[in-house]
Amino acid sequence: MENITTIEIDKENIKFSAAHFTIFSAEERERLHGHNFSVYLSITVPVGPNGMCFSYKKLKDIIRAECDRLDEYTLIAADSPYLEISPQDKYYAINFNGEKMLLLQKDTLLLPVRNTTVEEFARYLLSQLLKDSDFIDQYDVRTLKIKVSSGPGQSGSADWKK
Repeated sequence: MENITTIEIDKENIKFSAAHFTIFSAEERERLHGHNFSVYLSITVPVGPNGMCFSYKKLKDIIRAECDRLDEYTLIAADSPYLEISPQDKYYAINFNGEKMLLLQKDTLLLPVRNTTVEEFARYLLSQLLKDSDFIDQYDVRTLKIKVSSGPGQSGSADWKK
């Protein structure tokens, strides 16, 4: 019988702080505001003959690097059907339902997501982690789950299964 385990990583320093607004419809959105988003990861893998799966450091380094990339930016959903985004000098002009917001490009990240929600952040981070196929193949990863929380008791997750 194969020895399979699930490793959970929920470290206080795997997080990012960002501004965003959720879009509810073509006419309604939240006001621009921010959160301290925390990231949880679980991974199901075989246990090796030495009684461990792998050094967790590599996995933590990958996900921390992604969190660092998002940290302290205004995050905009580049794939939203309700936003029109155009660069103007040093700004992005973000048009929503007749409103125009100017955001400094140096303070803004356009993410390939449909909305700036915990669900979409989880899906985005999972897609970034899956780009490291060497890690997935090397350790025979069976499942991955990433959960992003915007505060206690409120989170969204994305799952992958081999």
